[in-house]
Amino acid sequence: MARIPRTEIEIFPINLGGNTFGWTSDRDTSFAVLDAFVAAGGNFIDTADSYAQWQEGSDGGDSERVLGEWMQERGNRGEVIIATKVGGLSSRKGLSRENADAALNESLERLQTDYVDIYYAHYDDESVAIDEQVQIAHDLVQSGRVRHVALSNFTPERMREWFETAKSANLTLPVAIQPQYNLVARAGYEQGYAHIAREFDAAVFPYFSLASGFLTGKYRQASDLEGAARQGMASGYATDEGFTVVDALVEVAEARGVEPTTVALAWLLAKGVTAPIASASKPEQLPAIMAAPSLELTADEVATLDAASAPFA
Repeated sequence: MARIPRTEIEIFPINLGGNTFGWTSDRDTSFAVLDAFVAAGGNFIDTADSYAQWQEGSDGGDSERVLGEWMQERGNRGEVIIATKVGGLSSRKGLSRENADAALNESLERLQTDYVDIYYAHYDDESVAIDEQVQIAHDLVQSGRVRHVALSNFTPERMREWFETAKSANLTLPVAIQPQYNLVARAGYEQGYAHIAREFDAAVFPYFSLASGFLTGKYRQASDLEGAARQGMASGYATDEGFTVVDALVEVAEARGVEPTTVALAWLLAKGVTAPIASASKPEQLPAIMAAPSLELTADEVATLDAASAPFA
């Protein structure tokens, strides 16, 4: 288990992404994924009010509803750590006090709980000054409906200002950041966000840890992406440099007798990530994900992956 810095929360070092719930996973399949995740030792689940508003006919909130129904049926709210987000739902955009308060109440209703463990600002809102954002977040924690706050999709400059403002004002300091980080998206985190996380002792829960499935090893050439459910999302990585990374992943995985998925996540953990976010649209995908914390890559293996992914650093 890993502890989220400056909290008493202990988590299995894999953060289950809830973006598939109510989208590529129907209710029963989502329940099966969640049951298998918990059975394997998992306890930390990431969702957002906006999931999955991108699908036709959805107004968002699908993932939160499924998750809320699952917790209600299983009676396990106190045994799982739930993170959700504000600012990305089309009907609840922005981080104004009124919007954040209303969005939180709506998320709690969908989740069928009276608190969330971690509440992210999903996107920055430059119409709201950072000092005001800090105060709003602090007040949400003081209300008892939020245990801790966190930040995602801020520029490094605005994120640093958020931390510095909260610290100097002795208000609620974010306990985590959620940047994009994986073997084919290194530069943004390693050159910017990593310094903030270290300086302010914040947990790191990266999204797109598997690059929308590109780092699972199932795509070895561009033609393999044709007809894939996430073709549009993963196709941006389908370059010579991207497939060089996949080849290296497969090589390390075969030598260790594990799946490329496991190696890709283990690399993130080797880089000091607290818990990478990984989604599973069906239970059969979970074993490779859950095996990552047990796979300790050697220095040579990390160096091989570093070299293959150097164009992305």
